[in-house]
Amino acid sequence: MGVIKDHPELAVFLCLGAGYLVGKLRVGPITLGGICGTLIVSLLLGAWTKVQVDGDVKTVFFAIFIFALGYMAGPQFFANLNRKSLRFFALCGIELVCVVGIAYGLAKGFDLDVGTASGILAGAATESAVVGTATEAIGKLDGLTAEQITTYQGHVATAYTVCYLFGLVTIVIYTSQLMPMMLRINLRDASRELWERMRGGSGGLEADEREALPGMVGRTFLVTQADGRTVRDLESSLGNRITVEAVKRGSQVLTPPPPDFELTLSDLVLAVGRRANIIEAGRIIGPETPAVPGLDTPLATTQVSLTDTSVSGKSLDGLQKEHPEFATSGVYVTEVLRGDQMLPANPDTVVQRGDVLTLVGARSGLGRLVAKIGSVVKNDATDFIYLGAGIAVGSLIGQIVVKLGDVPLSLGTGGGCLISGLLFGWFRSRSQTFGAFPPQAATTLKDMGLAVFIACTGLVSGPQAWPLLKEYGALLPVAGVAMVLVPATLSLVIGRRFLRIEPPLLIGAIAGQQCSTPAITSVTQVAQSSVPMLGYTITYALSNFLLPLTGPLLVGILGA
Repeated sequence: MGVIKDHPELAVFLCLGAGYLVGKLRVGPITLGGICGTLIVSLLLGAWTKVQVDGDVKTVFFAIFIFALGYMAGPQFFANLNRKSLRFFALCGIELVCVVGIAYGLAKGFDLDVGTASGILAGAATESAVVGTATEAIGKLDGLTAEQITTYQGHVATAYTVCYLFGLVTIVIYTSQLMPMMLRINLRDASRELWERMRGGSGGLEADEREALPGMVGRTFLVTQADGRTVRDLESSLGNRITVEAVKRGSQVLTPPPPDFELTLSDLVLAVGRRANIIEAGRIIGPETPAVPGLDTPLATTQVSLTDTSVSGKSLDGLQKEHPEFATSGVYVTEVLRGDQMLPANPDTVVQRGDVLTLVGARSGLGRLVAKIGSVVKNDATDFIYLGAGIAVGSLIGQIVVKLGDVPLSLGTGGGCLISGLLFGWFRSRSQTFGAFPPQAATTLKDMGLAVFIACTGLVSGPQAWPLLKEYGALLPVAGVAMVLVPATLSLVIGRRFLRIEPPLLIGAIAGQQCSTPAITSVTQVAQSSVPMLGYTITYALSNFLLPLTGPLLVGILGA
């Protein structure tokens, strides 16, 4: 115990390792998750060892976490600020009003201190970021001694832990099991039917899956039907949907052949294009042959961010017709990425500014085309200049204090870094030629920042945990369940009867307004479809921004 107390860094990483191990424990469809596991372990270890961790460590890691969270959500958050998403925004409004109102009511009705009320809000809303913003706001309250601040901050962590456990179980069971029964639907069938209406096809691929029949292919054909036709004529007859990349005649290989090159019997032709068009090309050229040594040509692949405003709102087919370089240079779109969502690269897929297209074709043709429609994506290494500037700007925003009557309101470092993360992430998405923050790096820093912050909070709060549980032991579980059921039920009724949101999207959106990843995971497992994710992403992005701000709001109101 003495070693741990003398070396707080050992205690922090011990909490991380043991906490994530505890978080893997599964009861039916429910797992605690690494963050909740870390908090439980750190509270127990803190109560036992009374280890002291410098408060600045918490602040630094929380700033990293909240900025990365905002950075990743920024593009999607601003993309969803449109009229079509207004009905989903109403669900987030219901969530915010309910959780703040219930937490305030409980504080007044049961004479709860500001820390316990904030912890109930954070835990029942299953939003870990509120722990940080509320804890920071308590530290800035006027008229509190250092001992009171430490006690109230400890109450935040303890109340959060208990309410989170009950809130998590409630939202998972309510969304995945009870809501489909209340709506009188089979979630699996309803999701499949909705997807067929929206897309006319099956759901997307899982992370470890690949298409058995890729859309982009290259094939070699023996010329029997196209004798006497030029390369230009052959490509034009197929609407310039295929490209003749190479022709082998005897021992001579032309890569690429001139447009006026005339094909003759027994030539071997390498054609590249979409599978359906290549099959049609085979009928015009001749029988397909096995791969021919020497008759292959490398095709370059590049990711391009659409920065030209004129391309926004156009289909891929329209984009290719507007830029003949697609056909003349043999360049094809194989993937469309919008934020972290993969869209089908179909001719009727509509693209927006900031979308990332994966282009495949000859290197020279790619270079000419990229210059006209966008910029090559640079995302190979983290741009620490951009990252550092973003967190610094967020810290400055957090220092601004606005008085609402007699109530001083401040976003704090957490709220400020969340806003700067949203703005910096959105600004980066407009061109993606600067400010690189690779998804794996962003996810690692986000998870690491929150885990270390939670571990530090739990270690410091451990000694205050047991007295709080003895005083409010029965209230906390009831509050955790009630603060999930009330906004979720209101959202279910209003979303279906008045907003007319389709049931699979509505259930996903309710999981998103609660920022509950375990809930949407359980819902998609029951649905055997990713359709509920379409509703989840909209409310999740907005709630991820708004819920952390409720911490300073509640603290400011109660503290006044």
